[in-house]
Amino acid sequence: MENITTVFKEKKLKLTPQRIAVYKYLQSTKEHPSAELIYKALQPTYPTMSLATVYKALKTLISVELIIELNVGEGNFRYDCNMKPHPHIQCVNCGKVDDIEGISFSNVLEDVKQYTNYDVIATRLYFYGLCENCKK
Repeated sequence: MENITTVFKEKKLKLTPQRIAVYKYLQSTKEHPSAELIYKALQPTYPTMSLATVYKALKTLISVELIIELNVGEGNFRYDCNMKPHPHIQCVNCGKVDDIEGISFSNVLEDVKQYTNYDVIATRLYFYGLCENCKK
C-alpha cells in the first residue's frame, strides 16, 4: 500500500477508497481480470461503486504506471499489476490469460533496432494456445 500512497502523493492525485480497492484487488490475483470482473468482485464490499468508477480508477492507475492494460484481441481489456516486463498467454478456447514467467525478452528491443529506424520505446508480447483445462 505504501507504493500507491507515495505515487499518488507525488502525482498530487486524490487517493480514493475506490482506487485503493481496485488496486488491492489486482494485487491479490494472478488472473488478468476485465473491468467487469473487477466490478463484480468488489460489488459485495462496495455496493455503491459503479462500473464507471471502476473504469475511471483503472484509467488513473494506468496513467500513474501502477498497472498495465492488456489488449489480447477479444474486444475488451484485461488488467495486470505486475509491472515487470513479461509476456502473456491466452487460451483461445476459454479466454484465460496467464503470465509467462522466467522468459526474458530484454534483448528483443535491441535486436529490433537493427531492422528499423524507429526509436522503439516499448513492446507487448502475447502468445495464444490451449490452457491445461481446455486440453482435456
